[in-house]
Amino acid sequence: MLVPRYWSESKTKKVVNGKQFTLMRFGWSDTSELDAKNLADVRLQDAVSTLEKEGDVRRIDHKTSYNGAEGVPIREEVISTHEDVVISRNSYGALCLNTPDVLFGDIDFDFEASFRMHVISFALLFICALLLGFYFESWGTLGVCVFVAAIFTSTLANILHRVTLRLSGGVEKKALDTIMNVSMQNPELHMRIYRTPLGYRVLLMNNTYCPTGEAAIRLLNELESDRLYIQMCKNQNCFRARVSPKPWRINMVRLKPTPGVWPIKKERMAERQEWVKMYELKSKNISSCHYVTRLGSDKVNAKAEFVRKIHDELCRVNNSELKIA
Repeated sequence: MLVPRYWSESKTKKVVNGKQFTLMRFGWSDTSELDAKNLADVRLQDAVSTLEKEGDVRRIDHKTSYNGAEGVPIREEVISTHEDVVISRNSYGALCLNTPDVLFGDIDFDFEASFRMHVISFALLFICALLLGFYFESWGTLGVCVFVAAIFTSTLANILHRVTLRLSGGVEKKALDTIMNVSMQNPELHMRIYRTPLGYRVLLMNNTYCPTGEAAIRLLNELESDRLYIQMCKNQNCFRARVSPKPWRINMVRLKPTPGVWPIKKERMAERQEWVKMYELKSKNISSCHYVTRLGSDKVNAKAEFVRKIHDELCRVNNSELKIA
């Protein structure tokens, strides 16, 4: 896991096989801007070498705050560090806890019909279309019915999804059942459960985990964590949890200036600081999640407990009277 304090970039233009290429690479460092610049130069030279050898190369590093697909670390303002735990401010202004080895999983409520439900719905409507086509002995009728089936697949999928959820007790129960099933199948786990605005958060207390390891990925998939989050865990080699409100949930716009990818120009810093000041004022009595319960074993890993204390304090998890945002 790496959340650098310093960033730089290097650019060059090269002509290879009669074609001009403009290349740009970022550099980063926890030590100094000079070290960041040196790394940018090295990465740029590597890109030039690849271009000259292979005739093509990715042109630029994209300036995104939390990607990793291009081998670029988390690009966010570092607010504080606690040993190897980093608190950063993301691109829309919320604070995030980044840890290299304490597993967080988020389970969002299942409001939308799944791809599987869409397939089932289309299959049902397609069968109806076939029956109508055979009944009227008309290829034209069949074609029209198949076309109508395609149009109304999403509608039927959402209806079936709502009925299924109602029969199973609703989105909250479904999400909690998923967590409890994972707990029962893995009794060695010590799971702390938190309620978020639109789901549950799970913190594993019994052990530390490698974000790219088989055990962590398996557990995140079993918990039905967001697929993008799982991919980012692997790309950035860390686990992550938002520990302050999303701005729009406390009647604020996203972090100014937009986009809030770090670092920003010095002339825009005053605007950013003014936004942060207002954000901190409005979020002072807001919770990011509430503690619900614990499941499984009593084993507590010292590093997990260290991270839990930071997480719980920043999220204000124990005051159930505070609004979650």
